[in-house]
Amino acid sequence: MISDVFTWLNDPSHWRDSAIFDGIPTQLLNHLRYSVIALLIAAAIALPLGLLIGHTRRGGWFVSTVNAIRAIPTVGLLVLLAVMIAPHFHGRTDLGYLIPTEIVLVIIAIPAILANTYAGVQSVDPEVRDAAAGMGMTGSQVLWHVELPCSLPLVISGIRSATLQVIATATIASYLPLLGGFGRFIYDGYHQQDYAQMVSGGVLVALLAMIADLLLATAQRYAVSRGISGRYAKSAGGATTVATVEAEVSAV
Repeated sequence: MISDVFTWLNDPSHWRDSAIFDGIPTQLLNHLRYSVIALLIAAAIALPLGLLIGHTRRGGWFVSTVNAIRAIPTVGLLVLLAVMIAPHFHGRTDLGYLIPTEIVLVIIAIPAILANTYAGVQSVDPEVRDAAAGMGMTGSQVLWHVELPCSLPLVISGIRSATLQVIATATIASYLPLLGGFGRFIYDGYHQQDYAQMVSGGVLVALLAMIADLLLATAQRYAVSRGISGRYAKSAGGATTVATVEAEVSAV
């Protein structure tokens, strides 16, 4: 099976589009389109909510309630939404199937981003908040200049978790007509009993998820202050230099 998968992935015809087959690059773009749209919408909803609830310390029950959404069967919800929405669209458009897919992916992504953002703001040391307020900062200034920078590691971890879930779940888009993505290889391979194609689709999804997580981990490394992450530069003798510490404190 491994050799069959390797052969399928290295077949030049699978990297080109034809009249009856969309190649790997085209399906990659489709998969990325579904995933990026869902993540942007989910972040626009969950990040402000998580910051607000964590800062005000009100509405923690809402975060717990949203976490229960994870138990919703995604394929069943997708089919239900498609039955309700698709009949309202006619012609050569995929919006009737794209909208239900994005709704499902957004619902999948919101809990991780919301919970981690809330937990990140909640985990900020109360003494740090008190010190910021004692310096004359307003509530919004404390949120944006103290709580958000300190909570960035958890916030970005939530985004990474949501990204992995969305990329993996975006395969269900191919369950509907007109939509593609790497899930198309999985579903088509299953129906055609072409198990090399089916497993190759799973391998492509896994590789895409790993690359996305690596890119986000790199972004997290540079976005989070070294004063918070503890990544201080070392002197030649292995000790942290005083100048480095002062620079980090000033940056924070």
